[in-house]
Amino acid sequence: MNKLLRMEPVIETSSLSIGYRSSGGRVHFVHESLNLQLFAGELTGLLGLNGAGKSTLIRTLCGFQPALNGSIKLMGKDLRDYSQNRLAQTIGVVLTDKTNAGGISVYELVSLGRHPYTGFLGQLNARDHQIIEESIEAAGISQKAKHYISELSDGERQKAMIAKVLAQQCPVILLDEPTAFLDMTSRIETMTLLRRLAIEQQKAILLSTHDLDLIIQTGDCLWLQAKERPIHYGTPEDLILSGKFETFFGRNGVVFDRSSGKLKAIMPDYPIGIEGDPLTAKWVGNALLRNGYLPLQEKKAYINVYCETGKRLRIDQKDGTEMIVDSVSALISALHLISLETNIK
Repeated sequence: MNKLLRMEPVIETSSLSIGYRSSGGRVHFVHESLNLQLFAGELTGLLGLNGAGKSTLIRTLCGFQPALNGSIKLMGKDLRDYSQNRLAQTIGVVLTDKTNAGGISVYELVSLGRHPYTGFLGQLNARDHQIIEESIEAAGISQKAKHYISELSDGERQKAMIAKVLAQQCPVILLDEPTAFLDMTSRIETMTLLRRLAIEQQKAILLSTHDLDLIIQTGDCLWLQAKERPIHYGTPEDLILSGKFETFFGRNGVVFDRSSGKLKAIMPDYPIGIEGDPLTAKWVGNALLRNGYLPLQEKKAYINVYCETGKRLRIDQKDGTEMIVDSVSALISALHLISLETNIK
């Protein structure tokens, strides 16, 4: 969503300090002076290395642990002024831990999301059942509604947990590493689902994640969190183009490649020209990087590779020598041999 079209933030922090108090009463600050905003209709990703304080921030924003300083406004009202029940109707939370509710069905798990509305006795009326069914459908798990949680895959369990917070009818959903235990397909499904829910149901969704590729593709806004450094925030594209990603992720032996949006080992300095079929060239370039060569999209190197297909790759040397190979594996072997013979690598 364009920032110019945004309404008031759903969550807004002012000079927020987060951390914890040890058993001896000593205060440990994780981050200070945080001024953050979360908007309806947007999927926001929280990125940071382990130990950066992502879980502490999420737990503070949802009221599970107190802020050390500053304030948090939720829907324009101070978070501390919310009753526990009203807070449960406003913020839905999915934590990292796997659910152990194996002995109940998906329907029964999702029905727990209605607890803030049903009172002490927990009696579900027709409207509650309708919301439960709609939440299960929205999470894409209707076919598993009668199955026990113990019978589900990790990806299906995560969908069930998302359906539960949907049943709470909260305008805000916070998730702590929702893709942590999932395979690649389930990760993509989960991230796509959350983005769709943010847009279609105008939810403000914040999730912490290590899935850099996926959150760059699906996130409207990213928060980059690191120890003893300010949190940078903005659209993925603005953060990449401004160089924030290189600064944030850069460390010994690792760089962020803004052209591909991926973390890579330090780029090698021996260039190989590469051209031809774009798809073949992409994956040939991937193999070149892995084997210590720097692929260039121009024909200016001592050695150039022309990609016709994956089974026909031509190696051109500056001295006019040509070689045709029939696989990427054969290409790498040939390049290693050439480098040994000419001492050019």
